[in-house]
Amino acid sequence: MDFYMKLPRNKKEHALFMAIISIISVNIIAPVITMMEMGFCLDVYKDALHTVPLIWPVVILLVLLTEKPAGKLTFKIVREEDSFNAVILTNILCCVLMMSVVLTIVGTWIGMRQISMAPIYGFIRNWPRNFAVSFAVESLIAQPIARYAMLKFHLAADKSLPRFSHAEMDF
Repeated sequence: MDFYMKLPRNKKEHALFMAIISIISVNIIAPVITMMEMGFCLDVYKDALHTVPLIWPVVILLVLLTEKPAGKLTFKIVREEDSFNAVILTNILCCVLMMSVVLTIVGTWIGMRQISMAPIYGFIRNWPRNFAVSFAVESLIAQPIARYAMLKFHLAADKSLPRFSHAEMDF
């Protein structure tokens, strides 16, 4: 029942779900990672927020590109009898793993506003931190909020469906 109520049922809902997650994620993850690299001050935070509109389309594209491979990997790890939470957490892990590898390099290029070898040279140092921040935000903030929004959306939509009494259903 959780899969039906807390996850998108069609393409329109999927777009809404993805928008909620991506907007929350880029507005938290990009500034936090930037501040961990450059220092925790208001100027660094403001500068990081200026990159959000540039990073957001890249995040959307990566979500679309990694969704199916992450789903396949998820179902190689989980079993059919695993709980909703186990499946969701495993899927978040797979998605964040794939996306953080790419965004550790591409996100740095966008943030620096130049393509250089620096993020490639610093990959081994930066990726674990970026992965941990992204995984925490996705699993503890962005995805729970998006699933809650889907649940409320579905409850409201299902409430508006016509109900039939047993007497009306007799043939």
